[in-house]
Amino acid sequence: MSIYQNYIKPLIDRMVSLILILVLSPIILIIFMVLWIAQGNGLFRQERIGKNNQKFVIYKFKTMNDKKNHRGQLLPDEDRLTGIGSFVRRTSLDELPQLFNIIKGDMSFIGPRPLLVEYLPFYSSEQIKRHSVTPGITGWAQVNGRNSISWDEKFDLDLYYINHQSLALDLKIFFLSFIKILKSEGIEAEGHATMPKFSDYVKEKEE
Repeated sequence: MSIYQNYIKPLIDRMVSLILILVLSPIILIIFMVLWIAQGNGLFRQERIGKNNQKFVIYKFKTMNDKKNHRGQLLPDEDRLTGIGSFVRRTSLDELPQLFNIIKGDMSFIGPRPLLVEYLPFYSSEQIKRHSVTPGITGWAQVNGRNSISWDEKFDLDLYYINHQSLALDLKIFFLSFIKILKSEGIEAEGHATMPKFSDYVKEKEE
């Protein structure tokens, strides 16, 4: 790994995150309070897989309620996504709490998105290489389709990033991410409010 990847990038990540937390703290607090009033909870915490397959807890603003059916199971995502939650998610404001993940060293600004722990048994020997770098808030897959492309395409893009990681590519992804946010592109997968689970995708391919 290069000096940029091991030393310069983590240092820049933490410095910029700290500055953003200080500057955006009023906005972060307001969003949390509005979501807490509207949904009963403003913060979403979930275990994800990071660099070298290490588990960590990711922080996001909660954009869905916890409504369940008569069997006690959570309703589909599209039925739990609230109005204010949809706006927060569409504008990518739900990612702001991940600034604290960057401070902790769990994440970077740029890198493959950290995914669910339950997906680990379903990766191919190539796909699991996405965990050889620190996961990011945004990445090459996010600016090239995000949730509108298939899982296979997302992982191919993740691997491309890993094999071509550089300051120039990170800067390109950073600026393209703002364009994607302004256009609200790739937020939903076809027929879904969010991306279908990778484990379900693999099982469907095997059938």
